[in-house]
Amino acid sequence: MDIRERMKNGKLYFCTDESVAREQLQCLDKLYDFNQTRPSEMEKRQKLLKELLAEVGENCYVEPPLHANWAKNTHFGSNVYANFNLTLVDDTDIYVGDSVMFGPNVTLATAGHPIDPGLRRKVAQFNLPVRIGNNVWIGAGAVVLPGVTIGDDSVIGAGSIVTKDIPAGVVAVGNPCRVLRPINDRDREYYFRELKIDLR
Repeated sequence: MDIRERMKNGKLYFCTDESVAREQLQCLDKLYDFNQTRPSEMEKRQKLLKELLAEVGENCYVEPPLHANWAKNTHFGSNVYANFNLTLVDDTDIYVGDSVMFGPNVTLATAGHPIDPGLRRKVAQFNLPVRIGNNVWIGAGAVVLPGVTIGDDSVIGAGSIVTKDIPAGVVAVGNPCRVLRPINDRDREYYFRELKIDLR
């Protein structure tokens, strides 16, 4: 199994392959171009985003700066919104569903390193995919760790560290992130604390 297969399959590998480093550098050059676009260059920004990511659905918006290890291993559905400083540690695949919102300074990390100091000294790494369902909101400063899946319609509170899978239809918060409660009828009546939904 070569290094690229090991990177995709969750196997331990050593980050020493120069051809991988050169390939990553090309991705980072494209990312630099994306981050240097002016606010008035929306068409150019969208074109670059589609060149950067593996997939980009309709009506996606990413506010620069965007940070990524590769970018080309990230798959966006439609109607994805990412605020400033989305960080994609996408050494393997990140899958983001439709109608997902990222607050500022969110990190999605597929890469990890062994606890054993000898292996870390040799720059050992492993990668596990991250999967974000449809209609998920991830609050500012949250971190999603390797191998995590977040179910449809869930909300991840600001500053949460998501170390394990989160089911669909819940509010989850904290470090480590835990399910606080299901999304319920009160959430359909109040949008924030005691503020009632009134769209008239």
